Amino acid sequence: MTATSQAVQDIEALARRSREASWALQMCTTEQKNDALESIKKILSERKEDIIAANKLDLENAKAAVEAGNLSSTLFKRLDLNGSDGAKYDTLLTGLDDVVTLEDPVGKCTLATRLDDGLDLFRVSCPVGVICIIFEARPECCIQISSLCLKSSNAVILKGGKEAYHSNQVLVNAVREGIKRVPGVPEDLVQLVSSREEVSALLEMDKYIDLVIPRGSNSLVKHVQNNTRIPVLGHADGICSVYLDESADLQKAISVVVDGKSSYPAACNATETLLVHENVADSLLPKVGEALAAAGVSMLACEKSLPLLSHTGKATAATEQAFYTEHLDLVIAVKIVSSFQDAVKHINEHGSHHTDGIVTESKERANLFMRLVDSAGVYHNASTRFADGFRYGFGAEIGVSTNRTHARGPVGLEGLMIYKYKMYGQGQASVEYGKEKNFMHSRIGETEYQSYQ
Repeated sequence: MTATSQAVQDIEALARRSREASWALQMCTTEQKNDALESIKKILSERKEDIIAANKLDLENAKAAVEAGNLSSTLFKRLDLNGSDGAKYDTLLTGLDDVVTLEDPVGKCTLATRLDDGLDLFRVSCPVGVICIIFEARPECCIQISSLCLKSSNAVILKGGKEAYHSNQVLVNAVREGIKRVPGVPEDLVQLVSSREEVSALLEMDKYIDLVIPRGSNSLVKHVQNNTRIPVLGHADGICSVYLDESADLQKAISVVVDGKSSYPAACNATETLLVHENVADSLLPKVGEALAAAGVSMLACEKSLPLLSHTGKATAATEQAFYTEHLDLVIAVKIVSSFQDAVKHINEHGSHHTDGIVTESKERANLFMRLVDSAGVYHNASTRFADGFRYGFGAEIGVSTNRTHARGPVGLEGLMIYKYKMYGQGQASVEYGKEKNFMHSRIGETEYQSYQ
C-alpha cells in the first residue's frame, strides 16, 4: 500500500468517526451539551499558560515568515491568541459562557399542519450532520467553531493553517479533553487535521461530510469550491462599502467610516470603499479625510475626490482595481458618485455582497438602500464592523456567508441547522385521499408538536 493510499484510508476512517459521533450526538440532552461546554472552558482556563506558550511559538515562526516574504502581514495580525493586553483569551472563554446561555436550536417546530384528523405534519429543526471547517490563522476559531457545533449537535472536522499549527493542536486537545469528561458526549465530535493532503482527501468524502465552510483568502475559498461535490458555505472576499448620501450627518459619517476602516482593518467586515454623493463631497469629504488620515489610513482617491483629500497628505490616485480590492490594511478606496442610484450600482457591481452601509438622515433613502443593495448585511448609520456573530448575539460565529441559500451573513447556531418533516398518523394510506377523502391542510399551533413528544 502506498503512503498516499494509506493517508486516504486514514482520513476516511477519521471522517467515518465524525459521522458516528454525529449520530451519537442526537442522543445528547441540552444539559449534557452545556456541561461539555463548561468542561471545555475549565480545561482552557487550567491550560492557559501552555496554550499561550504554543501560540507564542507560532507567532515567532510567523514573524520570521513575514520577514522572509512567505506570510502576509494580514495573517500574522490574525494569529495572536492573547492580544496585547491579554483580554482576547478571556473574551474567548466568555464566548463559551454565551453559547451555554443560547437556546438549544435542535428540535424546534417551525411549521405545523393538520392533513386530516389524526394525521399531523411538523417541520422540525435538526443538525446538518458533519461539517468540515477550513480556516487560516485565527486559532480562536477552534474554540468558537467547536462550541457552536457542539451546541447544535453537529460533528466538526477542523483544518487550520500551518501558521497556527501549535496553537490549534493544544486548543483542540483541550476541547477533546473537556468533552471526554462528560459521559455520553462523543469525543470525536471535534477532530483536527493538519496537512493539505488531508484536506484534498476530505473534499472527496461526500459520503461522510455534509457541508464545507472555508474561512480565509479568496484563493482558499475558490480552491474548495472547485474541488468538492460537498456543498460549500462561505464568502470569498469582504469588500464592504459605506455610502455618504446627500443628507449625511458629518459626525455620524466620521464615526462610521473611521471605525469601519481603522478599528481592525484585517477583518472581513472592515470598510474597504467610501462612496460620497457629489452634492456633499465639498462639505463632507475633506473632514472625513482628515479623520481617516489621523487614524493612519491611506486613501486611494478617484479623480474627483483626490483634490478634496490632497491636503491630508495621505491620498493618492486610485486605479479601477482599487474598488475591486479587499485591502485588509489601513487603506481605503474613495469615490465621488453622481447619484444614489450610482452608489447602489457601484456596490452591487464592485462589492462582495458581504456588508454595506449608508449614512443618511433620510429614513426613506435608508430603506431604499437596504432594499436595493444585494448584500448579506445592509446598515443605516452604523459601522460595517458590526457584522459579527458575537455582536449579533450568536455567542460566536462559524463564519460569514454571502450565499443566497441556507444561511447568509454571520452564521451562528441557526445557520448550522436544517430541518426534517415528521408525520404522525394512525395507519392512514395515501390512496384514501383524492377519492374518498380530501386533505384538510389546516395550520395548527406549533405547540401541538409537544403533545407527540
